Amino acid sequence: MFSALAVIFMILGTGAVFAGIAVGSADAIEAAPPTQTPTPTPEPPRPVPTEVAPAVALRTCSVAALAKDPRLLKFAGAVVNASSGEVLFDRAGDVAAPPASVLKVLTGAAALSTLGPNFQMSTRVVAGSTPGSIVLVGRGDPTLSALPAGVEGVYKGAPKLADLAAQTIATWNASHAADDPITSVILDSTYWSPADKWDPSWERSEQTEGYHSEVTALMVDGDRANPQRSTSPRGTDPITKAGNAFVAALNLDHAVTMTTGAALSGAPMLGEVKSQPIKVLLAQMLLPSDNTLGEMIARVISRESNGGGTSASLGAIIPAALATFGVDTTGVTIRDGSGLSDKNLVPPSFMAKFMVKVFSGEGGLSILRDSMPVAGKSGSLASRFSGANSVARGAVIAKTGWIKSSRTLAGIVTAADGTPLTFAFYALGPVRSDATIALDTITTGIFRCGNNLSNI
Repeated sequence: MFSALAVIFMILGTGAVFAGIAVGSADAIEAAPPTQTPTPTPEPPRPVPTEVAPAVALRTCSVAALAKDPRLLKFAGAVVNASSGEVLFDRAGDVAAPPASVLKVLTGAAALSTLGPNFQMSTRVVAGSTPGSIVLVGRGDPTLSALPAGVEGVYKGAPKLADLAAQTIATWNASHAADDPITSVILDSTYWSPADKWDPSWERSEQTEGYHSEVTALMVDGDRANPQRSTSPRGTDPITKAGNAFVAALNLDHAVTMTTGAALSGAPMLGEVKSQPIKVLLAQMLLPSDNTLGEMIARVISRESNGGGTSASLGAIIPAALATFGVDTTGVTIRDGSGLSDKNLVPPSFMAKFMVKVFSGEGGLSILRDSMPVAGKSGSLASRFSGANSVARGAVIAKTGWIKSSRTLAGIVTAADGTPLTFAFYALGPVRSDATIALDTITTGIFRCGNNLSNI
């Protein structure tokens, strides 16, 4: 019994101990001060763009290796997406360099801006100041042809010297007696100074090899030895040659004297013939890259813009005309109208961007677009883009150029993916003729790349 009582005591005592512990712990918790949770400091809001940036295409097609073709020597170029204006490719594009005959595009644009597409250059005959005298007045038309009626020269549809002579004889006979014949012909080439006819930066070989004439306001058939061949040696006295051809066309049965001089202001006109309009002449300049026509058009632009027709005026007159198309001509240096001078300096990027305006036809520039050579089909590009480059035939509309210090190509490409691209590529240095193949090849490269063209 004592043992049982001892067990009961131990059980009850142990329960009391645990109860005491439980009660003591509860009291301790109630007595402790509550824990203070700190208020978190709010983080500043992250900047959120007001507009979501558009996705940028990851372009993967490269022509970088083609731009390093050793035939190009020092290469410079630019390519622009003509629809978006985005520059897709650039290699020294902002560095001004000689554009060669690509410059004729700028001459043509200046003509459209200054003269207008329907302007025609005229050649006139007026009465002289002494009895029996007449004056043949040149006003910058190199297309005036001494070929007989029905025979075409280089310049299709050109005015005929024979027509001018016939008008002159008819008008003279209507107001003069038979015993009062024409006895003197005066040649007037003072539309600009006859002495201002050759730039010292031009190679004289251009004249002897048949690519360019001296620049006088009176001439016939571009002063070619053979009026029916584009490349034909030129003479050293275009004015006298034109005068001799006119006297022969008069078909007089007596001798006449021939001198140089100037017509009197307001002298009665005996006859006049006019060139094709500028919109036609531009194709005759651009397709075969006619240097004489380029220079004569530039001088007429100057003359009609109060620049006096001087070669020195072109550096200001041409850029001023280009500015009417909304382009910044800073960095552009103009020395002539043909591109023959290595003193002409035009950055490839300027030319590529200007070609965007040509592509869109802004300000009547569609006339230029439609007048340029087409790869594999017309003009100076008719025989180019052969072999592997033939895939771009018909898709490239461009102006060619070459002088001793550069070979160039600039224009518009309708790429394989349909993207319109404009470009200007220069091969600079003492380049050889095979540089033209390299220029065709890189142009074909951008044709293949289209809007996937990368700048790396």
